[in-house]
Amino acid sequence: QFHGNVDADIRYDISLDPARESNLFRLLMGLQLAMGTKPSPRLPKWWPKRLEMIGQVLAKVYCSMVIFTSLHLGVLFTKTTLDVLPTGELQDITDALTMTIIYFFTGYGTIYWCLRSRRLLAYMEHMNREYRHHSLAGVTFVSSHAAFRMSRNFTVVWIMSCLLGVISWGVSPLMLGIRMLPLQCWYPFDALGPITYTAVYATQLFGQILVGMTFGFGGSLFVTLSLLLLGQFDVLYCSLKNLDAHTKLLGGESVLQEELLLRDSNRELNQYVVLQEHPTDLLRLSAGRKCADQGNAFHNALVECVRLHRFILHCSQELENLFSPYCLVKSLQITFQLCLLVFVGVSGTREVLRIVNQLQYLGLTIFELLMFTYCGELLSRHSIRSGDAFWRGAWWKHAHFIRQDILIFLVNSRRAVHVTAGKFYVMDVNRLRSVITQAFSFLTLLQKLA
Repeated sequence: QFHGNVDADIRYDISLDPARESNLFRLLMGLQLAMGTKPSPRLPKWWPKRLEMIGQVLAKVYCSMVIFTSLHLGVLFTKTTLDVLPTGELQDITDALTMTIIYFFTGYGTIYWCLRSRRLLAYMEHMNREYRHHSLAGVTFVSSHAAFRMSRNFTVVWIMSCLLGVISWGVSPLMLGIRMLPLQCWYPFDALGPITYTAVYATQLFGQILVGMTFGFGGSLFVTLSLLLLGQFDVLYCSLKNLDAHTKLLGGESVLQEELLLRDSNRELNQYVVLQEHPTDLLRLSAGRKCADQGNAFHNALVECVRLHRFILHCSQELENLFSPYCLVKSLQITFQLCLLVFVGVSGTREVLRIVNQLQYLGLTIFELLMFTYCGELLSRHSIRSGDAFWRGAWWKHAHFIRQDILIFLVNSRRAVHVTAGKFYVMDVNRLRSVITQAFSFLTLLQKLA
């Protein structure tokens, strides 16, 4: 990994450069297991060897139960939609259709991540193994721990928000003290009977929890991976900026590029997206082994930057491969769901609890769309700034050693990273605008029909 002298795990500052995280996705892996998208999990070390087969079978049974719960509720709401269509009651039709879309997408998301679980695990392990936890040693440094902390906090807040929104709908009959189901859908038997009511209510509440976890997992996974990749771009750009200082530091020079230590009054804004630049504790780094050949040291440092850039591009391509089919279905689901939720909110009844629940769903839906498009926009814009970072350093002092390498690197660094929806649309702010426009076009059509 990037380091100043001999020790690869050296910390540039005791408080501002925390130790390397061994697992960046511990929280998401636990959530993936809880929501039933790990049909073949790695059992813990304390699990008895003779019970490994039972553990794998239980995991597959749980995944099957989760998929069945989502899909059977989707089928029941489809039957409910078909039953209310002849009545012409648009509010009942849109209510049933909204829940049909939600539960079929929940089933799709569960099946999708079950099928991609091995590939996703390999991707996470590759990032855990290869990511750089701080930049090259120089006058200044950035630590990627800030990106990890930001992604972890976002995951906790987003998952809790999704669960709060769906569980509040699921427990509303209990809060009101009335004997009814949280989801009004067709059943081939008396769902309110003394024997079946408890089982049906528990199934619907479990289905609501699955909706929150599935929606929360997809969004938090995308934002986490995006933030970590943006953090790696920041590490790369700070390393490119400090190439000359890094070379002189290895050469034992005490006079470095002091102009890199900018004050708040003249600091260049927007160099980094998620990380913050700090001055390096040079006394901790200057006592190590010295490298006499500065030309070779500069070339080796540039090679490290090229390796990091290739790692980021590989991870970005894998992010595109994982999320491209998911984002396509997600865009369609958000378009129809946004249209239906707004229509029900405008034309529906004015019950307080109903309005609160609809506002929760509407807010979560819009924010989820914003997450995917805004993070995609950040990745696209920030991925082509290698040249800007390179020009901030005094690279020309070593240009005769790396003339061809610089040209190749700068040409390759102009390739922007894109996350698409099924290879049809780029997930950026333009996609955000088009989805909202399409949703309100459908809303206008529904209002004319009403």
